[in-house]
Amino acid sequence: MRQRHALIIGGGIAGAMTAMSLHRAGISSTVHEAYPSGADDAGAFLVLFHNGLEALRTVDAHRAVLDVSFPAERVEMLAHTGDSVGVRPVAGGTGTTGALGPRTLRRATLHRALHDEAIRRSVSIEHGKRLVSADTAPDGRVTARFDDGSCAEGDLLIGADGLHSVTRTLIDPGAPAPRHTGQITVCGYTPEVPPEAAPPPGTYRMIQGRRAFLGCTAAPDGEVWWFANTPGGERDREELATGTPAESARWRDHVVSLFSEDASPAAEIVRGSGGIVATNAYDMARTPVWHRASMVVLGDAAHAAAPNAAQGASMAIEDSVVLAKCLRDLPGVSEAFIRFESLRRNRVEAVVERSARLNDRVVPRPAETRPRARRDDDSGSDWLLDYRIDWDAPVGDDAGARA
Repeated sequence: MRQRHALIIGGGIAGAMTAMSLHRAGISSTVHEAYPSGADDAGAFLVLFHNGLEALRTVDAHRAVLDVSFPAERVEMLAHTGDSVGVRPVAGGTGTTGALGPRTLRRATLHRALHDEAIRRSVSIEHGKRLVSADTAPDGRVTARFDDGSCAEGDLLIGADGLHSVTRTLIDPGAPAPRHTGQITVCGYTPEVPPEAAPPPGTYRMIQGRRAFLGCTAAPDGEVWWFANTPGGERDREELATGTPAESARWRDHVVSLFSEDASPAAEIVRGSGGIVATNAYDMARTPVWHRASMVVLGDAAHAAAPNAAQGASMAIEDSVVLAKCLRDLPGVSEAFIRFESLRRNRVEAVVERSARLNDRVVPRPAETRPRARRDDDSGSDWLLDYRIDWDAPVGDDAGARA
């Protein structure tokens, strides 16, 4: 029987992870990345929680990430007064990864680790391939066409092309566009923070200010990595720029001003920082159509959450493993896509809603427009962080991926 070949659109975290998951399932793939090199923002950082690490472990890709990240074991909440309002261990248990808490690393570092691991497994990655159209033949074969005039053929096409996905609009021209959440996320790195202001080792300190929210943690070398969720309308590329010292200082000073009237250490943490990055925050409450014929979307292309729950990368990693299982175990591409959606939609939409509610702490909305809590979100974070995928369990009538 001829081995199926997948065209993966997007060479970021979701694309590289999907290629590795398919490889383990016995399906070959080629990753088509629009940019000449990795497109992930070199300055931003992210957190992978237990569920994301366990999904990586499913395809034996977790070690590459553990080697370039650092953990935290607990979360401490501070009020704008600087008073502690509680310390708790990070939910989700230690898991079989051996991680004691979430792992923190730069987004570009995660991208590079997964990219290098995919290449080590003989995955083909082609750069400078921006998708413009795709056609499906009667036999289900897909032809993807790129803006450089080239094309590629495969048995299926997987859109891992992120928030502003071209694949999503090819599958459904009426697909909703991402919604700006009224929030700008700013992050940075402070090499020297006074001991009284620095978070304790192994701790994520979360500070609820009167005008913004800040989270921070200390890297092994003592540098404090921080992010601030700040209210603000959608900005264009020029307004978000932080490439020059003046642009970086403008955003740093803006964040400091939001915490300047608080008695918490937030302003002190931000004041001495560099490496500033500012990004718009978006989400998509629901993408009605995930697949058509031999094309499907996953990760941010299918379900974008505001960054507040810090689950975007983990959801994409989970998606890639579950999709690979469905393609491995079900006889046809269409059946696999239907099963994939049935296994994933409720979970990822619950994460989108949770992130939206956390976003409301920074940018309050009228009560009637706020998302309602889903039933599976009633028990705290266990349903989210304790999620595990059993690679060896066949996908059939059972869930195939269970908490």
